[in-house]
Amino acid sequence: MNAVRRKKLMWVMFTLAGAAIAVVLVIYAIGQQTDYYFDATAIAQGEAPQDKRIRAGGMVVAGSVQRAPNDPLSVEFAITDFESTVPVTYQGILPDLFAENSGVVATGKMQGDTFVAGEVLAKHDENYMPPEVAKSMKENNRNGAIPSSEQYNPAEKVHETKTLQQ
Repeated sequence: MNAVRRKKLMWVMFTLAGAAIAVVLVIYAIGQQTDYYFDATAIAQGEAPQDKRIRAGGMVVAGSVQRAPNDPLSVEFAITDFESTVPVTYQGILPDLFAENSGVVATGKMQGDTFVAGEVLAKHDENYMPPEVAKSMKENNRNGAIPSSEQYNPAEKVHETKTLQQ
């Protein structure tokens, strides 16, 4: 093989190797940004990984919202899919549409039996339910139907919240 062909072959080999490395890095980055969704039943059964970022969704349990007396940004509440309930802690400002008996999807990590949320997303109107939440609630309902409509009535904002016991 002469020098010119060898030089062209080396250039093609380095280009292909660089492209392969770029593809591997892109696939790795996408995999690191993927958040898997778990409903309350899957979390309660231990299917959700510990200390790995996930998304958890469900309805906020009525009467479960509690704020710390000395830190108004520290909130505890519970989410349910009407089969299981999971406690959630959150440090931050809740969305304006966050309310009891309304759908939420939170991003965070499991720490023991508690879901520690880093972000909480609330529904944008009274007719909306996140698709993952609606699907998991339909699948978890024993007869396959979505639970009765009174459970989906528009929630009223939480005006009075309970404080956490010291």
